[in-house]
Amino acid sequence: MNKKTVASLASVAALAAGLAAAAQRARTSPLTNRFNRSARVWKLSARNSARYAVSRVRGLGSAEERRAELDEQFAIRTAEDVAKELGEMKGVLMKAGQLISFIFEALPDEAQDALATLQADAAPMAPSLAADVVKTDLGKSPERIFLDWTDMPVAAASIGQVHRAITPDGRDVAVKVQYPGVHEAIETDLDAAEVMYAMFSSMMLKGLDAKGLVDELRDRMREELDYSREAGNLAEFEARFRGHPWIRIPKLVPEYCTERLLTTEWVDGMTFDEFRRNESQSTKDRAGEVIWRFAQNAINRYGIFIGDPHPGNYKFHHDGSVTFLDYGLVKRWTPGEWETLKPTMDAVIIDRDPELVVQRMEASNFLQPGHGLDAQLVYDYVSSPYTPYLSDEFTFTREWMRDTLATILDVQGPHAAVIEQLNLPASFVILDRVVWGVSAILGKLEVNAPWRSMIMEYIADGPPATDLGAAEAAWSATHHH
Repeated sequence: MNKKTVASLASVAALAAGLAAAAQRARTSPLTNRFNRSARVWKLSARNSARYAVSRVRGLGSAEERRAELDEQFAIRTAEDVAKELGEMKGVLMKAGQLISFIFEALPDEAQDALATLQADAAPMAPSLAADVVKTDLGKSPERIFLDWTDMPVAAASIGQVHRAITPDGRDVAVKVQYPGVHEAIETDLDAAEVMYAMFSSMMLKGLDAKGLVDELRDRMREELDYSREAGNLAEFEARFRGHPWIRIPKLVPEYCTERLLTTEWVDGMTFDEFRRNESQSTKDRAGEVIWRFAQNAINRYGIFIGDPHPGNYKFHHDGSVTFLDYGLVKRWTPGEWETLKPTMDAVIIDRDPELVVQRMEASNFLQPGHGLDAQLVYDYVSSPYTPYLSDEFTFTREWMRDTLATILDVQGPHAAVIEQLNLPASFVILDRVVWGVSAILGKLEVNAPWRSMIMEYIADGPPATDLGAAEAAWSATHHH
């Protein structure tokens, strides 16, 4: 394995260790018991620490090829173990696994596949428990409310699972049912703030405002537990993107919504893996552009965006259009947030000027006073995730994603001095989650496009750069947002 691969694997290992160490501090169902959750994470950590030690011992004196093989076997077995355990535990810890599953490209394909089950195929709750939630919230069992109700869920994620049903008037719907006890489980994890601190200190930058980030995520996750709030988010996004040529938002079915139930129209479509396997590259390019434009519209024009862009939250269609499914983890710019971030982003992308970038970062307090850093070194580091926007054409790849993330996380590499001086607000890190998430998806699809001209549509009122951009501009001219 090369140094960047090892560095990325080390970041994943550090994350797992941080979760385990923090869980020690975590206070009655199996989902919510503090001791139970702590013990499970400790056991998970112990198993994989032992597995790692054995792998290291076996590799002593072995050829480099054999050591690489042992490292790969370790990563695969660990990923399978983590997926099983976190998939059963749900909540904050499962979300951490979801993040790893599609962003960390240094992991072997088999390990990524194992962790990818956390996106939509985690262990479901018993049918009787889901039925109890429906009965409690709507007053009747699902069999008495719906013409048809599937006992087994079609998807299971970190906070709830989705059942397919038919309403009395014949509508085909998706009913998301929150896990009983997950609210308490998440509060348990969030109350032990060390869990979050450990997670992000192990895989993020030294200059990160860890407390601010924890507070930000705490607020977002508590909002995500309230499905009535998600229903409002969904309705807002559906209104904003209604009639868009390629972006699809399912319609809300409000009469079957509560704080623990969210019902929308049913959407047929391909999963991310089905789409990757079966569609042409031109269709993948179109879908990738759709996902990217959805994010850019939300961030730059509407000031409200989804902070959880993992592949389990999309349905893909044969024409390249995409349906966006999940509106629980939504970030809204607070007054002044975007105004603080945008000057630096413009200096990086529009101006491509190292000196101006440093000036803007100093003015926004992103760099500590008296840092004494070389402007080009700063620019090379902060611009690395935005490389696609610095040239006329670019193809996202898994290799680019792997190498760029390794650069960002390499606290002992050539950019160590920059990392030491950075002062990053929580809002920037939330935005970066979207940047990395979308980039990871585009990398897996190997999407090629004129990204620089496209980003200028959103940040500098540039003309449409693609056919999809022209169609969107025509839609936008007649659509009342």
